[in-house]
Amino acid sequence: MSATSVIFDVGRVLYDWNPRFLYERLIRDGEALDAFLRDVVTTEWHFQHDAGRPFAETAAELVARFPHHADLIAQWGPRFNETIPGPIAGMPDLVADLDAAGVPLYAITNFSGEFWPPFRAREAALFDRFRDIVVSGDEKLVKPDPAIYALALARFGLTPGEAVFVDDNAANVDAAAALGIHAILFRGAAALRADLGVLGLLD
Repeated sequence: MSATSVIFDVGRVLYDWNPRFLYERLIRDGEALDAFLRDVVTTEWHFQHDAGRPFAETAAELVARFPHHADLIAQWGPRFNETIPGPIAGMPDLVADLDAAGVPLYAITNFSGEFWPPFRAREAALFDRFRDIVVSGDEKLVKPDPAIYALALARFGLTPGEAVFVDDNAANVDAAAALGIHAILFRGAAALRADLGVLGLLD
């Protein structure tokens, strides 16, 4: 079946994301910054938020382990938007071009249900082009669990063959492809534009 719609990942596809963008403002020593990001606010710790755990719970647990970092850990929640400095180069134009061409736009994002609303509000100009967005923290399902793709397809009213899924994570791409979705590993805006052209979604 021909592809008709595009489902985007958000972090590192539409928008850059890295906790370093926040904490380099708070920790001036480079070695201390690297150690804090490696040992304290780890990817595994943050993934709990994407899976639906409240920041208050995960922060309390982390502070119990690293009490000398309590003030820094506390900044994660209220300043989370500072970990997302802006869009990936070329992606707002690509989204606008797809929208102008009448291509239905959707997203599946591993994102905290708490942190999503303020970020979505900040970036309304882009996300208002999207018909629907599945947020893992709200659903308590995370990519690459096949269940989150099935839920999204049902909500979006798409068959797998109608959907193109774009993600920077190979495991997430493979999981989508296993369901019959046209799945693309993100390699930058120019490469994605070419890939979508091959599928007939962009000139």
